Amino acid sequence: VQLVESGGGLVQPGGSLRLSCAASGSIFKINAMGWFRQTTGKQREHVAYITTGGSTVYRDSVKGRFTISRDNAKNTMYLQMNSLKPEDTAVYYCNTAPIPTNHYWGQGTQVTVSS
Repeated sequence: VQLVESGGGLVQPGGSLRLSCAASGSIFKINAMGWFRQTTGKQREHVAYITTGGSTVYRDSVKGRFTISRDNAKNTMYLQMNSLKPEDTAVYYCNTAPIPTNHYWGQGTQVTVSS
């Protein structure tokens, strides 16, 4: 299984981005999936995850701003990020959740929020 993240970029504070996570296999059909992020010098942290049934969990700092969704038929997961803040700047990764699978980590996609 390979996970490929995309959709990152440079955005001004208050702006929006939509991240995508595409899987090469049918991982989405049998696993809860989530988004994680990491900044230089810090540990990777959980951002949000979604179960196979569609239930969602968010870290407190992104509640009301980020929305996670999945399309099992397309083996794709999304993270809609609105009202972005400079502290959201990080490399974003997708993986199984809430416990990530070590050998599934991909390259991630860089999100930079700056004026």
